[in-house]
Amino acid sequence: MASTRAKPTLPLLLALVTVVIPGPGDAQVSIHPREAFLPQGGSVQVNCSSSCKEDLSLGLETQWLKDELESGPNWKLFELSEIGEDSSPLCFENCGTVQSSASATITAYSFPERVELRPLPAWQQVGKDLTLRCHVDGGAPRTQLSAVLLRGEEILSRQPVGGHPKDPKEITFTVLASRGDHGANFSCRTELDLRPQGLALFSNVSEARRLRTFDLPATIPKLDTPDLLEVGTQQKLFCSLEGLFPASEARIYLELGGQMPTQESTNSSDSVSATALVEVTEEFDRTLPLRCVLELADQILETQRTLTVYNFSAPVLTLSQLEVSEGSQVTVKCEAHSGSKVVLLSGVEPGPPTPQVQFTLNASSEDHKRRFFCSAALEVAGKFLSKNQTLELHVLYGPRLDETDCLGNWTWQEGSQQTLKCQAWGNPSPKMTCRRKADGALLPIGVVKSVKQEMNGTYVCHAFSSHGNVTRNVYLTVLYHSQNNWTIIILVPVLLVIVGLVMAASYVYNRQRKIRIYKLQKAQEEAIKLKGQAPPP
Repeated sequence: MASTRAKPTLPLLLALVTVVIPGPGDAQVSIHPREAFLPQGGSVQVNCSSSCKEDLSLGLETQWLKDELESGPNWKLFELSEIGEDSSPLCFENCGTVQSSASATITAYSFPERVELRPLPAWQQVGKDLTLRCHVDGGAPRTQLSAVLLRGEEILSRQPVGGHPKDPKEITFTVLASRGDHGANFSCRTELDLRPQGLALFSNVSEARRLRTFDLPATIPKLDTPDLLEVGTQQKLFCSLEGLFPASEARIYLELGGQMPTQESTNSSDSVSATALVEVTEEFDRTLPLRCVLELADQILETQRTLTVYNFSAPVLTLSQLEVSEGSQVTVKCEAHSGSKVVLLSGVEPGPPTPQVQFTLNASSEDHKRRFFCSAALEVAGKFLSKNQTLELHVLYGPRLDETDCLGNWTWQEGSQQTLKCQAWGNPSPKMTCRRKADGALLPIGVVKSVKQEMNGTYVCHAFSSHGNVTRNVYLTVLYHSQNNWTIIILVPVLLVIVGLVMAASYVYNRQRKIRIYKLQKAQEEAIKLKGQAPPP
């Protein structure tokens, strides 16, 4: 947009100078004023006079409109109007046969008719040169006219306009665009400095133009999504880019198979992202192009990837019976579908992949809660995928009760707290009771808070369930106080006898050892004597 300013009414500046040009008989012609400074289109009065005293002809030559206001014997007063530019009016005289003249200088000043900052680019990349162009129409005198390029209130450049006032002039200045320039206002201002003529400094400012800058990283958007999409699943598609500016004005979106899925985009300080959740169905093509597109300013960054859609059902693992009685036969079978093959079935030696694997077993108690594992594999786009299934077998068997489950001999101190650990196992879980053989008295299983003497005896522990029963004898000895005293009386002599026997045995052993050593020494002495009595060879 251009900016114009109305032409003010300013005082006319005149320099009254008399110019004397010699002529015949000392005749002189003069012009008043010699210099004039006035607004363009203004008017000025010019007085031409002469000292000629006879046969005088006096006039004024000018390109502007003139009116003769007054005259006398040797002078004339003219008014020049609508003065459009600098000029030099000329007073002349004919004094007899002699001609003479005198000229004045008129300077017309004017404000620029238009001051405009040329349009800025829609977007300017950070780190690139931006050329500002200020267009100026009119304005005079050009020697006193300058153009100022501004960023906000900051002066970037001040340059003289120069040239002829009728010729449009363009002033340029180059700046390096930065992130800080985003949203900044740039403008152009002209300054007509008439202070040397005693006036003022007159300014004219263009309409400001707002700059938008952008910056992009050297990388492309990053796609974070699997290459394989399985039918019947929900997949997350995610794309992001960091280090861009301004992130708030960037647009990022995902496109799958030429369609834009429902998605959500997020803009932060210097990054953007787009997220979409896609339900993969049978209607999808086997291969789908995925695009992530980022748009900022007039730039487009794009990332592409081809996704593979596949259908892979888990293998079907079956047991002929999930719950069987001990000794029954169970068939375990694993079947693969959708082009996949069974690669592993627990209980079968590994072999080549095949669509189906099965085997039969005789169920035992060790097979109770046994887990069977089946794995199938499918090759998709050069990658091997696997899916697994597991089943648990339940075997029904009768109670088990052995030494580890229920100790056969227990010795408890009278009055103490004890725990009877006797637990049968089986499927279903058996119930159990322990009763004394003699009178059927019940022995509590678990914690016995106070052991009594009358609990002493032999018990029969009986475990039973819907799949059988088993019994085991348990002998419980209760130590009571009088019994303890007799035990001590008996144990002390026994211990003394044992200690005595140990000491006697030690004495006999040491004596025999000394006798052997003595006999060995005697034998060595005899051998030495015999050697000394032997004749020389």
